[in-house]
Parts: sequence; C-alpha cells; structure tokens
Amino acid sequence: MKKQKPPIPAIAAESFLIDSHCHLDMDCYKEDLGEILARANAHGIQSIITIGIDEKSSIEAVKLAQTHSMVKATVGIHPHDVEKTDSTTYNRLIDLASNNRAHVVGYGEIGLDYAKQYAEQAIQRKAFREQLEIAKSLELPVIVHDRDAHDDCLVILLESGPFPNGGVMHCFSGDLHFAEQIIDMGFLISIPGVVTFKNGKELQTVASKMPLQSLILETDGPFLTPDPWRGKRNEPSYLLYTAQMVAKLQGQTIEEIADQTSKNVQKLFKYKVEQQLS
Repeated sequence: MKKQKPPIPAIAAESFLIDSHCHLDMDCYKEDLGEILARANAHGIQSIITIGIDEKSSIEAVKLAQTHSMVKATVGIHPHDVEKTDSTTYNRLIDLASNNRAHVVGYGEIGLDYAKQYAEQAIQRKAFREQLEIAKSLELPVIVHDRDAHDDCLVILLESGPFPNGGVMHCFSGDLHFAEQIIDMGFLISIPGVVTFKNGKELQTVASKMPLQSLILETDGPFLTPDPWRGKRNEPSYLLYTAQMVAKLQGQTIEEIADQTSKNVQKLFKYKVEQQLS
C-alpha cells in the first residue's frame, strides 16, 4: 500500500506566514496560479514576494504584484544571466522599480553562483558589486543568491557595505559560522524547504541556533519542495512544512515561528500585511 503524505500543517487563524521568495512568473504556475494563491491563502499564507531574476521576469513580477494584492515584487539580474546584461538593462530595471514603488519591495536576486557557472566568475563579481550599488541607490533591501561562493560573497558584501536598507541571504546554504557573519552584517537568513530534508543537517543546525529575529522563511518555488513532497512542484502553501520543522528545531510553536518571521519580512521589506481571514 502506498504511504499517504501527511497533510499540510495548520496554524491558528490569528497567525499568518509570508513566503519571502517565490518565482510565481514561471511557466509551471501559469495554468493554475489562481488556485495556487487561493490555496496559499486558505493555509495562512497572507503574502508572497515574487522574485525577479532577469529583465523579463522582473517585469512579470511587477505585473503579478499589480494584479494580486497578496503579491509583492522584486527586480534584479540573477548571476546566471549577468553576461547577457548591460548598463541599459540596469537602467530599465531602475525605472521599473522607481515607477512601481507600491509593488517593488526589494532588489534581487543577485549574487554569485559558482556551482553552475553560466557566467564567468569575474563577470559575476563585477555585476554583483554593480547591482549592490543600484540597490542602495534605490533604497531597497538586497536579496542575495550565494551558491558555492561563500567567501567571495562575504568579501563583496563587506566591501560594498554598509547597507542601510538591509538584505537577506536567500536559500541559506552555509554553516553556522557563515550564518553568524551574515547576521553580524545586519542581514537576515532565509530558510528554504531544504531544512526538512534528511541530508539538511547543516541547515537544521543553523535554523536551531540562530535567533528567530534573524530568520525568515521561503519556498523558492517551484524549486526545493520540502518533504514530504520533495521532487514535486513547490508552491507557497508548502511553506507550512518548513515552518513546522523550524518550530521543532527552535522548540517553539508553529504560530510563534509564523508571527516572528512575518514581522521580520515586513520590517525588512517595509510593507504591512493586511490579514485576510479565509
């Protein structure tokens, strides 16, 4: 007999979660996006930040935020795409963010990816520095992508700082010492569904040891689906599995995790969630 998947965890009606990092513009969401957003709301996800990774997705992110009240947007160029980008692209992104202040709450995801290296490392580093300056000029928090590039990422952040509007290390993948260095810079750490994986021990240690005031949660949907749906398309309602694991690791209730991480997101991205009870 096939083993049944456990139901999505529940939280009390007076609490809610924010998915701080999702890619709602991706093709795999197009056919049933309305259902996905309704399901998220029904499970206590009151807000979703959809992330720009290139010019096209940044434009789409803003359109989604304009269309759906529970969605906010960011703009930026992912390290995979920086070789295809020039100053005119950045200027258009600056205009996009500047003209949509009610919807654009952050700049990113930007950073370094030495795992796949779709762009040369030197070009990635140059683009990262340039985009950090753009984020500061726009007075927006930065969303940092860091894959197999911890040392260079930290050096560039330290040299480019301080960041008056803060930032977040998205989909955190470092160890406890790296987490402490990131927090010392005034950045938050974002915990993805990897924390539920059997091989996610290092992230579990980080999630258990870091102060809750420094943590936020994300799906990174459609990627990194938490157990028990690992390998399937991720979606915002599955954030509850991540919250449940962080609650267990922190020795707190899922409501306490939801309340504090939601406060952290709203403080970092400077917007207020008006809770809608489903």
